[in-house]
Amino acid sequence: MRFDAEFAASALDYAGCPRWSRAEVALAGRSNVGKSSLLNALAQAKGLARTSKTPGRTRCLNFFTVGAALALVDLPGYGYARMGRAEAAKIAALMHEYLERRPHLAALAILIDARRGPETEELELAATVRERGIELIVVATKFDKLKNSERAAALKRFAPLESAPIACSALTGEGIERLRGRILEGARRKPGERRARPIAAA
Repeated sequence: MRFDAEFAASALDYAGCPRWSRAEVALAGRSNVGKSSLLNALAQAKGLARTSKTPGRTRCLNFFTVGAALALVDLPGYGYARMGRAEAAKIAALMHEYLERRPHLAALAILIDARRGPETEELELAATVRERGIELIVVATKFDKLKNSERAAALKRFAPLESAPIACSALTGEGIERLRGRILEGARRKPGERRARPIAAA
């Protein structure tokens, strides 16, 4: 399956998001979940998204075009302990505004380390997008790091998300083709069918 992706733009705030009619599928996850590696595996391009040994480097929204009508959006990682409170709050606000207001958002792929399963942050993200009627794609990353005897129990931990996870490995390629298909399927609804939701005043 062809999935040619190209970097298009970065946005430090919501106002900086591209003005286009593309359907967007966003990728969210903790800073050490392997989001950049998975994005590179999806696009079959090693250097598309920069990987780093230091988690938490992505502090903005990164947009990648796929074909003529789709875009992938790499959201900032969350949960990195060494990030200052002010910086963490700024990133959280940016993600919240994008997920609540972006009319082009068709689906959210939430990436979760298969070894730890979903926690409070993941459950809250899932609730946010479901409230808007946006499709949720659950991805269990780093599946290659689990022994065969551990896999079934690991997948059971995803039950609170009420969506069967796609087991993936950026290293071995397991699940990547299936994830490509789900992303393309999730983006089929026209962006205009998504309505922006106003943010409540603080």
